[in-house]
Amino acid sequence: MTAPRRVVVTQRFFDPASIACLEQNGCEVVIATLPEGRGDGDLTLPELETLLAGADGWIVGHARVTRELLTALPRLQVISRRGVGYERIDLQAVRDLGRVACIAAGGNDASVADHVIAMMLALGRRFRESQDRMLADDWSILIGSDLYRKTVGIIGLGRIGRSVAQRLQGFEAEILVHSPAFDVEDTEGRMTPAGLDDLLARSDYVTLHAPLTADTRFLIDAAALARMKPSAFLINAARGGLVDDQALLEALKAGRLAGAGLDTFISEGDPGFRPVSQALLALPNVVATPHAAASSREGLDRTNRVAAMSVVAVLDGGAPPAACVVADGRGAVGS
Repeated sequence: MTAPRRVVVTQRFFDPASIACLEQNGCEVVIATLPEGRGDGDLTLPELETLLAGADGWIVGHARVTRELLTALPRLQVISRRGVGYERIDLQAVRDLGRVACIAAGGNDASVADHVIAMMLALGRRFRESQDRMLADDWSILIGSDLYRKTVGIIGLGRIGRSVAQRLQGFEAEILVHSPAFDVEDTEGRMTPAGLDDLLARSDYVTLHAPLTADTRFLIDAAALARMKPSAFLINAARGGLVDDQALLEALKAGRLAGAGLDTFISEGDPGFRPVSQALLALPNVVATPHAAASSREGLDRTNRVAAMSVVAVLDGGAPPAACVVADGRGAVGS
């Protein structure tokens, strides 16, 4: 009898149906026990090596997948992210060492898009400020603003950006898009392309949906924030580092921006920025969540299943859906 393929999951909230899916496809599933208050992104190299010893497949959250780690795990064939970002994976090392790296493309688009719209509504209608006042026994009414028929700028038009745009149709919003992926033909006239400066100057809400690269780091810096309307709102549910959080803090404190919805912070990858994050959280016109936009029950179930099926496909010697594969080194080793 063929020995089961060992698949280690270093993410919490991995649902029973996805575990069963792996087991039905000949996999032994090991759910890693993580230290209290720590995710896999907080684990050291030796800790990861210990957890992943003997693994054929790895379903990962935010851990850094380095060349050193992969070299220490010669049996590991596939790294499958329960998520869509892959800036923490050394893709060249994956290719050089003959492994496969996947993302859960399409699994959390709806969840993140819903979260972004929720942040827009919460900011415009001043939910946090109103509740804070009520807790202080001040029930006076704060006047907010609608999302209805506002101008919304979307920076990055991948799967999530498109899902946000789809939801904005119901608000009759004017949608401006800054993205190399923009295609007039497939938007049916519902969106208008715009240069970044133009988008920032015209939008009542700006939402970020770009990957974090060397070119996009601090895409929204002090100069970009200065181009935005003082009445505008910025939403970042994409990646910490797209926004210069220190510049954002200064703009908000000076009243040069109406508010911000933040699900990601620079401090996730650079603890030195934690005081800046804490200062942002303290502002009444900031609505924040701890990188939780994708973490609905339904969204997690979908991404778990996509991640699991990518692992099975690779271990079976096949190919996951093309949209899920970010690096495939099979065939490169020894060629």
